[in-house]
Amino acid sequence: MNVTITPGPLAGTITPPASKSQAHRVLIAAALGAGESRIENLAHSQDIDATLRCMAALKAPGEDLPELDCGESGSTLRFLIPVALALRGGGRFTGRGRLMERPQEPYFAIFREKGIAWEREDGALTVRGRLTPGDYALPGDVSSQFVTGLLYALPLLDGESRILLTTPLESRGYIDMTLGALAQFGVRAEYDGDRTFRVPGGQRYRAREVVIEADWSNAAFWYAARFAGCPVDLAGLNGASAQGDRAIDAFYETLLGKGPAELDVSQCPDLVPPLAAMAALRAGETTRIVNAARLRLKESDRLAAVTEVLNALGGRVEEFADHLVILGKDRLAGGVTVSGHNDHRIAMMAAVAAIRCQGPVTITGAECVKKSYPGFWEDYSSLGGKLTCGT
Repeated sequence: MNVTITPGPLAGTITPPASKSQAHRVLIAAALGAGESRIENLAHSQDIDATLRCMAALKAPGEDLPELDCGESGSTLRFLIPVALALRGGGRFTGRGRLMERPQEPYFAIFREKGIAWEREDGALTVRGRLTPGDYALPGDVSSQFVTGLLYALPLLDGESRILLTTPLESRGYIDMTLGALAQFGVRAEYDGDRTFRVPGGQRYRAREVVIEADWSNAAFWYAARFAGCPVDLAGLNGASAQGDRAIDAFYETLLGKGPAELDVSQCPDLVPPLAAMAALRAGETTRIVNAARLRLKESDRLAAVTEVLNALGGRVEEFADHLVILGKDRLAGGVTVSGHNDHRIAMMAAVAAIRCQGPVTITGAECVKKSYPGFWEDYSSLGGKLTCGT
């Protein structure tokens, strides 16, 4: 699907969809628990549906390795690899897009040490073996998803384990969300705040009732619309949330200020697309978005995609190995067609940047927003956005 946006202001109030990050974590814990859990305010998206589908496959009776279709969800894949080993002695994981190309070396290093077999063939990853209690070494600066996966699986083992970080932890907010979800479902995991997690074994997940918070990651695009001069209000957000992307509020205030700005996104890399859209509209001001190398391994190479799309719209973005430098303008030219890069956050970035373009903007592959925010185009239109959809 292609969407063509005629530039113009947005106005109104939006409640962002439920947090995808929290929902993944709650759904896994609920599925691992005995009894019936009640999850309220769950927003379906392609990623959330992937986790539901995979947990159903893991819990289904059978002696064969389960088939786990993760779609394009990196969280589903990385969270469930250790869980599958703990529950079923492994599984065969498949996916679409760039998912199966994403690096899994932190797990493979553990597998080599623990004697767990794995193979990659025909776009699938098959793992076989059993996790055993003990020490698990992981880098803290590659992806917090590896830590989360182990935090879900290790409580199921029959003895105590430790996760030992070999490098400082990044994306701490996501780990706090994981620890919070575990605690909600009656599971203990102790973090010393530095490099060590202690996870007692023999634990059981208990049924709970949980209300999923609104999502700060998707709210960030409406912050960008507000930055572009639109009176868009946001409802339903938890100002005390553990979601790391709550940092958008502080970053927004920084970008409103005058003078050069440097934004460290090591703890919240998913904010880069909306931050870049805002930075592109800071007339005459320079913004550096740093510590963002991990974005090259997302649904797209996001540093390259952000640069390509914003420059095509008339922005001034310079791409480096792990950061972007953006010289803001009052208005962008537009009048072009840009690719959504099969990346929900890139398509939404282009949509909010189009607000301040002089000519219409067409976004190809705009259906990719279904990955995390299926109702994005409807919400954009409800705020007065002028868009047409075509093939």
